Amino acid sequence: MKFALRAAVVCFGVGLAVGGAVNAADDAAIASASEALPAGAIGVTLEDFFTAAMRNSPRLQIAEESMKIGESRRKAASGRLLPQLNASANVSDNRQTRLNTLQTFDGNRYSLQLSQVLFNWQAFSQRKQALIIEDQTEAEYYNTLSELLTEVAEKYFDVLAARDAVESVASELEAITNQLAQIQSMYDRQLAQITDLYRAQAELANVESRQLMLQSRLIFAEEALRSATGIDIGSLYQLNETVDIPPLDQDVDYFVQQARMNSHVIRARELAFDAAREHVSESRGAYMPRVSLIVQQQNTNVGYDNAPLDTTDSNYIGLDITIPLFAGGSNRASVAEASSRSHIAANELQLTRLDVKERVTSAYLQVESTARHTLAARKVAESTALSAEAMQQGFELGAVTSVEVLQALRDQYDAERDLQQSRYEHIKYLLHLKRDTGTLTAEDLLEVGSWLTPLAN
Repeated sequence: MKFALRAAVVCFGVGLAVGGAVNAADDAAIASASEALPAGAIGVTLEDFFTAAMRNSPRLQIAEESMKIGESRRKAASGRLLPQLNASANVSDNRQTRLNTLQTFDGNRYSLQLSQVLFNWQAFSQRKQALIIEDQTEAEYYNTLSELLTEVAEKYFDVLAARDAVESVASELEAITNQLAQIQSMYDRQLAQITDLYRAQAELANVESRQLMLQSRLIFAEEALRSATGIDIGSLYQLNETVDIPPLDQDVDYFVQQARMNSHVIRARELAFDAAREHVSESRGAYMPRVSLIVQQQNTNVGYDNAPLDTTDSNYIGLDITIPLFAGGSNRASVAEASSRSHIAANELQLTRLDVKERVTSAYLQVESTARHTLAARKVAESTALSAEAMQQGFELGAVTSVEVLQALRDQYDAERDLQQSRYEHIKYLLHLKRDTGTLTAEDLLEVGSWLTPLAN
């Protein structure tokens, strides 16, 4: 799924409609994503915040640089197995006294040496480790990217939920205020009791207190979104009331299996385990001989012990064979350490698999639960709205008390906010499920964005 997530970068960075994997030509588009939003921009759509987060997120930048380090280490490990060509030059002023005779001459030595590894188990193993670690850092990058996009979507919906709650409580405050004015008018005409008036005043104070709490929650939610993306928040799109979120068409076992195959977290830990096992092989390679081919050409007029010599040209071709015999026990200690690290990596992999399975199962159950809860909450919201309207008419006819009207209004707006929250949580848990299974794609994010519509003027 790494290509699908790279497609997400291209999609939100430069506005392309992506229909599958992308090729290397898209790298330029990925790089240009940082220019998609100007500095000081105000985000409105979900895509605006995706683009800004990918441009500004320190976590993603760290993961990207780690991926570059992995690539550089792989190139370095491969380069050590290629031919190594070295040139050297030595110029000296030589003075030699022999039999009370001083002799001086200018010495010159030039050499060119080519060496090629023929057999070095440790170097071979280091290259293999570098290849594995490069893939590991890439898996970690795409895991960070999927977590970032999911987090941004979650914070976006948190702001929408908080704004809806503030609007709902404002409507509730207006309804309670009107009810209080009606009770006050009836009390002035001695048609209502003082206890009814006090109860309405207390309910008004309670709603005002709830309004302050929800306004603070909105401020916190907006700041969290701003902090995660680095841009200001404008008139966000709202969730379409008629959107039909598709139900899950597979059971939980299917999604657990998808996670085993596609999860970036599991893939990264599998590669870390493979690298740890290869490190054991590298450590054991210290016991093996090392063979290199040496080709050298030298031109010099300096002989042994800096004695003057007629200028000579010499060529040399040979094998350099090194056989380790004894290293004081350090090789054995290195193998033991590498073996322990391999065992740690194996257990970390098992912990990761268990953790991912738990998170996938939890997300699946939450999606199913919020889907059912949304249906129930919608019915409750509709029934409480009808009940509040009926109570108001009954109060005007003297059939019900003001206490019953106030309770009906509270039930109505509580049900309204509960429905709003349930719809947002349904989408968030759906994204969590796709993220944890490693199947989050650009199409998924575009689909979620299509469920949002501009605010009506």
